[in-house]
Amino acid sequence: MRDILHVPVLPPALVEDAVRRALAEDLGLAGDLTSQATIPVAAVATATLSAREPGIIAGLPLALEVFRQLGGGVDVNPQVDDGALVGKGDIVAVVSGDARQLLAGERTALNFLNHLSGIASLTHKFVEAVEGTTARICDTRKTTPGLRAFEKYAVRCGGGANHRYALSDAILIKDNHVAVAGGAGKAFRAAREAAGHLVAIEIEVTTLSELEEVLEAGATVVMLDNMDNELLKAAVRLNHGRARLEASGGVKLERVRGIAETGVDFISSSQITMGAKPLDLGLDVEIR
Repeated sequence: MRDILHVPVLPPALVEDAVRRALAEDLGLAGDLTSQATIPVAAVATATLSAREPGIIAGLPLALEVFRQLGGGVDVNPQVDDGALVGKGDIVAVVSGDARQLLAGERTALNFLNHLSGIASLTHKFVEAVEGTTARICDTRKTTPGLRAFEKYAVRCGGGANHRYALSDAILIKDNHVAVAGGAGKAFRAAREAAGHLVAIEIEVTTLSELEEVLEAGATVVMLDNMDNELLKAAVRLNHGRARLEASGGVKLERVRGIAETGVDFISSSQITMGAKPLDLGLDVEIR
């Protein structure tokens, strides 16, 4: 069972706002014309949300909020929590109540759940692949505009860790910064001079000489960009515990175990957010 101190949480204000925008997008000015035309006002329904393939669930708070905002005439009874591993056919939630509200919210709720559960499930595969090593799987800022907080939440549901959320979180000196600044060591020293005492600084390097340069300048977190495994091993030896090392660039599931075995501390991959296939979850409705 997951430690209660490390269960991921979504801020309610973010959930409310995202669902409000999603419903406005789908319902427009006239609402669900199909349900209004075909479903009697007094009709009630029960729907079973189930997994059609194995995976990790993420996004239930958003699904619950969908039906709350539609009028509260639908009760959602989750059978699992976000972060749960489900098998094919497992029931995720039972939804019952006002049939019009249920059908109006079905797709929006599923869109959130399918997408976020897909990210959590792929993250879980990456985490499983590096089990037994000291490396942690991290996400990146390559996320869907407007959904970053939720996609990074899904990464945590899958057992991964979050990199910075935004440009304002920390300083990450990339290759283009280095090029304009006039060198890796110079860029790092300038950042350290400008940063407040609570602002973290990470710098990206692509060669061993750059790594040595930034280590001598005092870097404590270094991103090793697009290095093959042999170069990563050499970087770990050169570092000799002086800084925490993050491998990034071209990280795919089939390669991640080998990267972890080089001895790096973190492995960041955009694949877990940008390359995740939605998890196949279905909502089967019975009208009474």
